[in-house]
Amino acid sequence: MVRTDFDPQALPAREFYRLLTAVVVPRPIAWVSSTSGAGVDNLAPHSFFTVSCVTPPVVQFTSVGRKDSLRNIEDTGEFVVNLAPEPLFEQINASATNFPPGVDEFAELGLAKEPSARVRPPRVAQSPVALECSLHSTLLLGDSTVVFGTVLHAAVDERVLIDGHPSIDRLRPLARLGGDEWSTIGEVRELARIRYSG
Repeated sequence: MVRTDFDPQALPAREFYRLLTAVVVPRPIAWVSSTSGAGVDNLAPHSFFTVSCVTPPVVQFTSVGRKDSLRNIEDTGEFVVNLAPEPLFEQINASATNFPPGVDEFAELGLAKEPSARVRPPRVAQSPVALECSLHSTLLLGDSTVVFGTVLHAAVDERVLIDGHPSIDRLRPLARLGGDEWSTIGEVRELARIRYSG
């Protein structure tokens, strides 16, 4: 194997960002809905997203730069992470457009809203999963801000549940890859975790 070395200190930041996002894959998408202090709803995908903690349940996503999602969450302390499903691929991509702050992406993209149970920002009605969150904290890292949200409520479409548990084949989540590439779930394999018995 012959490797090519990349020095993050020697490359322009954008070039190393492109390398990172091409090798840290696939990345799940937090399709974040938020509401501004003035009452304007916002919807944007964030592909730096994961679970942070189980007890209490906390999820996190990263705003690269100061996006509308971040400003709204700082102002109101609430947001919803909607699952980004394959059938809404084009709308998810379009919601990443840098619309001005006063634009409601739901209206712009023809997406229906659904009232949340515990927070003010609406859910995406067509998304099979919504995690309603209150702001736990933020962490500034260079040009980015990590947003931690305590999950107050989870709403899951009954049609994606099998024996009360979400089925990956029914959820059909999208993931981000490098450049303009996206992925679907593809082949799903099961392998039981090996427990140490020594």
